Amino acid sequence: MIKNSIVGILLLSLAFVSCKDNATSKIDSSNLETAKERDAKISLGSPIIEFDKSEFDFGTINEGDVVDGEFIVANKGKTDLIITDAKASCGCTVPEWPEEAIKPGDSAKIKFSFNSRGRAGKQSKTITLQTNTANVTETLRIAGTVTPKS
Repeated sequence: MIKNSIVGILLLSLAFVSCKDNATSKIDSSNLETAKERDAKISLGSPIIEFDKSEFDFGTINEGDVVDGEFIVANKGKTDLIITDAKASCGCTVPEWPEEAIKPGDSAKIKFSFNSRGRAGKQSKTITLQTNTANVTETLRIAGTVTPKS
């Protein structure tokens, strides 16, 4: 029984060593370099987005008026901030966002236009940003009151 156990252990050891040598020979060094670069970027963390305000209050306007506004977005992280998309909660609001990356420490403008035609009363709209931050989505709000046409 002890002899069988010793033979079994030797066979397992031989199989482990031969597999290890075979696997090592198949490693592509360029993949290792790519993985090291990726890990270095990950260690920097996600970009950190910061806004000058999260809500734009346009006050009271007359129905049919168009309000233009902007939010200032800053990158407080250590990697490039990328905004891939910006969608408004309705067709009355049209956002414009920077299509180029925002470098760490830099800022940019997110502009919007709100058309109040047919929108009497209290208004609350959102702009949802798709980003490469840890949260992935960020939401900005636009609010105010539209006085109806007489």
